[in-house]
Amino acid sequence: MPRTPDITVPSLAGRRAVVTGASDGIGLGIATRLAAAGAEVVLPVRNPRKGEAAVAAIRERVRGAAVSLRALDLSSLASVAALGATLREEDRPIHFLINNAGVMTPPDRQTTADGFELQFGTNHLGHVALVAHLLPLLRAGRGRVTSQISVAARRGTINWDDLGWVRSYDGMRAYSQSKIAIGLFGLELDRRSRAGGWGITSNVSHPGIAPTSLLEARPEIGRDEQVRGRKVIGALSARGILVGTAESAGLPALYAATSPDARGGHFYGPAGLGHLGGRPAEQALYAPLRSTAEAERVWRVSEELTGVSFRAPEAHIGRP
Repeated sequence: MPRTPDITVPSLAGRRAVVTGASDGIGLGIATRLAAAGAEVVLPVRNPRKGEAAVAAIRERVRGAAVSLRALDLSSLASVAALGATLREEDRPIHFLINNAGVMTPPDRQTTADGFELQFGTNHLGHVALVAHLLPLLRAGRGRVTSQISVAARRGTINWDDLGWVRSYDGMRAYSQSKIAIGLFGLELDRRSRAGGWGITSNVSHPGIAPTSLLEARPEIGRDEQVRGRKVIGALSARGILVGTAESAGLPALYAATSPDARGGHFYGPAGLGHLGGRPAEQALYAPLRSTAEAERVWRVSEELTGVSFRAPEAHIGRP
């Protein structure tokens, strides 16, 4: 059995963390580690049954874990706004926000409740709106925001002429676009925070490649079979060859969010061969993430599409 790499997570006692996509897979592993370090962990979930199972799994592994559920469907801007209102009413600063949830390669084009292509709307726009709605709480907690992208963001572009992939849908290219977009947003968030004195740190991570639930059959998005290559990835992972494990895949985001050595505006992923597996480390930005002009355009268009605003946010004064 290959040895899974690990990191040391500092004490997070007294801190509040919000992790999207934590009802299973990588997100559940991240949430478990945060709870084990003493953080109060909020799991916003779309499926209450899966959410309850995740909470039970965390409490089974972490005695006395402070973990709770909130409702969230990232494919609905109304749901995102409702979660933001709920958390602001709770009047608690947020110290960590990990934008981990994602949907990958529906075989046919699908749309969100607001009419956006499903991957762009969920992976990117939903998280943009979430950050905006939570911004006062993040400012109050001098929060760290980590946005999870993918090796699919190594190449590709933002399809500005057809953001919704209406004319020529390609599931993988649309997925790549969504991950490039949220990566550019995460980097621009850090630049704007530093320029405006918001007190927020924002960085970007990727999990490498591992046999996670993202690659399984997903009937809810019309994918009745696992992603091509899933069996090979599983076999390599079991032998400790090249790719990571479901456990190691969460380490880059965990490191980016919690390590005192992780910096805003930087990119973290596995340090192994091809950056597909291994211990987390800082990495060079993928080429599609390097343009500040492109990041500014993504920011501007995302504000317009979601109807949110990041202008002059006020710090929310809540309980520590």
